Amino acid sequence: MPATAGDLRRLQRDLDSAARTLRGTGSILIISHIDADGISAGAIADITAERLGKDHTVRFEKKISEETVEAINSSEEDIVWICDLGSGYLSEFQRDGIIVTDHHVPDPRWRRKQTVLDSFSGIAHLNPHSYGMDGSYEVCGAGMTYLLSKAVDPSNTDLAYLAVVGAVGDFQDSNHSGLTGMNRTIMADAEANGDLVVDMDLRFFGRETRPINQYLQFSSDPQIPGLSDNAAGCLQFLDSLGIRGKDGGRWRVWDDLTREERERATASILELVGPEQESRAFGEMYRFPNMPARTGLRDAKEFATVLNSCGRYDDAGTGLRICRGDMTALKDAERNRADHRKHISSAMSYIRDNHLLRERRFIQWFDAGSEIKETVVGIVAGMVLSSGDCARNIPIIAFADSDDGVKVSARADRSLVDRGLDLSQIMKTASELVGGYGGGHTVAAGATIPSDQKDRFLDIVEDLVSSQVE
Repeated sequence: MPATAGDLRRLQRDLDSAARTLRGTGSILIISHIDADGISAGAIADITAERLGKDHTVRFEKKISEETVEAINSSEEDIVWICDLGSGYLSEFQRDGIIVTDHHVPDPRWRRKQTVLDSFSGIAHLNPHSYGMDGSYEVCGAGMTYLLSKAVDPSNTDLAYLAVVGAVGDFQDSNHSGLTGMNRTIMADAEANGDLVVDMDLRFFGRETRPINQYLQFSSDPQIPGLSDNAAGCLQFLDSLGIRGKDGGRWRVWDDLTREERERATASILELVGPEQESRAFGEMYRFPNMPARTGLRDAKEFATVLNSCGRYDDAGTGLRICRGDMTALKDAERNRADHRKHISSAMSYIRDNHLLRERRFIQWFDAGSEIKETVVGIVAGMVLSSGDCARNIPIIAFADSDDGVKVSARADRSLVDRGLDLSQIMKTASELVGGYGGGHTVAAGATIPSDQKDRFLDIVEDLVSSQVE
């Protein structure tokens, strides 16, 4: 059910209230997540605070840990602004002057403490779930942060494109092959500002930077029969269409093709994937025309990957610099991106070569141990799910070692959500039963659990999945 007019009025009222707080405060601590959505959100908050002339500090966190909660509660800044984090831990915060712009499922213990959900005093909680919207696909953390920034000053619409990066980075465009809900309002701001162009195009990754043969070869969601994972087949395909792969000695990318070449190739590719997969292969793609070409920043998917490659490799600050327009940071980002590509590729090979994927009746899972970084195991789980190497009709659970136990990432096809699946609730419930903590979205969630509780955790998760999915 979409948000009602009353929901939207309450949202605007609460945004305006939080905006007044920000305009009237003296100092701000900004805490944000390390993924593309979190870095985009952190950048929006950072620029907003700077434009207000406020003393402020930006701090990026992998998750809300006990140390993070303590840092928030003991902060000397007048306001702590938490972006793309915080909703699941509201009951842990013990100070006034907290603003949360997040889209994850809220902490139910905090809900129970409120007579009316939005009648807070110390915490301004701005979350789509509180206003009749689904935070897994209608608006992201950067989107909620942008809405507050716009309420602070309407001229901040020049930051809307960063919220689009965040939404695409959180795969909010995946279900309908395009962004929906409040995301479309944010898109309209970015388009009106001249920062965004919406293309109807193939939805594969790398249209700006990957050589065209690799653009086709590494397509995975959906796979292209005869082309995906087939280097020779891709070259033969291009040759059959009369599309040259190189200009001089340089490989062409998808965006280098003429309109007529793209239309011919697209028609052939859609015929190969078939009508059942066509809606996943073709749809909206988001381009930022003011960004320099061949940097990976003109396409929203690639921009988000640049940010992810920074944050997941302990360099969120470089992602922040890029969002702030510092193109000198691209050299540092390219090193991160190269490491990211290498690690993801080796992770996928490690899972496949060692036959790590295991299947139960209602779930499938793999344990990467220390071979895959905890910061990217969720990305890897999502790629495995869409690779064709596993079943799409059951969720996938991934384990990776972390400093404080075992990191768990859970992913599922959205068709399971339509049948009643809620991974956020499952991760939260199952993790707490084994002495851990978790949460997230209906279609993508995570947890941290004790290292000796994996088998029990899987048993609980399977029971919960079987009880939810009709």
